Amino acid sequence: MKKKNILKKNKDYNRIITNNKPYRYKYLSFYVERTPEKNYFFGFSIGKKIGKAVRRNKIKRQLKSIISKNNYQNGFNCIIMVNSGINSKTFQEIESDINKVIRTLNILK
Repeated sequence: MKKKNILKKNKDYNRIITNNKPYRYKYLSFYVERTPEKNYFFGFSIGKKIGKAVRRNKIKRQLKSIISKNNYQNGFNCIIMVNSGINSKTFQEIESDINKVIRTLNILK
């Protein structure tokens, strides 16, 4: 995943989370905001209850690699929040769950 397609600013996270309803699926929550921009952005939020920094960074790397495999439409911002249920899942299970949700959100080309 390219670095330019990642949300980094706190005000963007706050705006998206407060103005949009979450789509919850098992241990994941997706907040999607439609925008008129010609690009898409993803953000990740992983709390400290998941584990220490090494575990949280591993999950972020896994999420980025899963997201980078697909082609997306332009004009949306998406935040993925992870709950503690992810600790017992394998990479393949996480990948299949994220792909299911992405198809239902209609953000693929």
